[in-house]
Amino acid sequence: MLKDITLGQYFPGDTIAHRLDPRTKLLLVVLYIVGLFCADSVLTYGVMIAAFLICARVSKVGARALVRGLKPVLLIILFTGILNLFFTPGDYLWQFGFLHISRQGIAMAVRMVLRIMLLIMGTFLLTYTTSPIRLTDGLERLLGGLKKLHVPVHELAMMMSIALRFIPTLIEETDKIMSAQKARGADFESGNLFHKAKALIPILVPLFISAFRRADELAVAMECRCYHGGEGRTKLNPLKYAARDYWTLVCGVVVTAGVIALGRFGF
Repeated sequence: MLKDITLGQYFPGDTIAHRLDPRTKLLLVVLYIVGLFCADSVLTYGVMIAAFLICARVSKVGARALVRGLKPVLLIILFTGILNLFFTPGDYLWQFGFLHISRQGIAMAVRMVLRIMLLIMGTFLLTYTTSPIRLTDGLERLLGGLKKLHVPVHELAMMMSIALRFIPTLIEETDKIMSAQKARGADFESGNLFHKAKALIPILVPLFISAFRRADELAVAMECRCYHGGEGRTKLNPLKYAARDYWTLVCGVVVTAGVIALGRFGF
């Protein structure tokens, strides 16, 4: 299960998606989320699914990798679908006590499951195709106007980047610790929920120690380099919009506006 967590992982490549400016991809994610929450019919969901498939195809991220990223949240997705299926009022098709299934409940469950899956996989495409440092630069540039309000934009962007980068690192550390504990005879699968939680204690302690050690090493490295970030810092690859960024943003705006318009007119 740990190896299925793909958030924060970056897959190097030379696709159009990789070459897009990170600011463009961040804005596209915002438009994508708006479109998903405005989608409310078969047609509008079809448009959003088509948009996602095109983005996935352009980024050349395999379907197996995208589906693998859903495994850690599969229970949440199923729980959400079940809640909507059995507790949405409407034209009842089946009823037993306080449980019931209605036509509206089936439609709502399908919509919610699709929405969550598309939201998660679409967001994963951002980290799949964007390195943490470029993601930090893009977020910092987009939120640059907030500096006038004394908002620590650079610090917030850097915190997000470090947090995303630490996710796969901590997963690797956890996997190594679990393998070492299993070699000593530890059992993480059998027993009830209490025994499973108790078995995780030997993992959590060294994991926290490793996380703090890595954070301390990062802080020392940044201090030794006199890194303060913000204005005037040297950038290896300065961000610059290209023609493909403008055309991609136009396409994103058109798709989102189309979904909103279709929903407004009842399609």
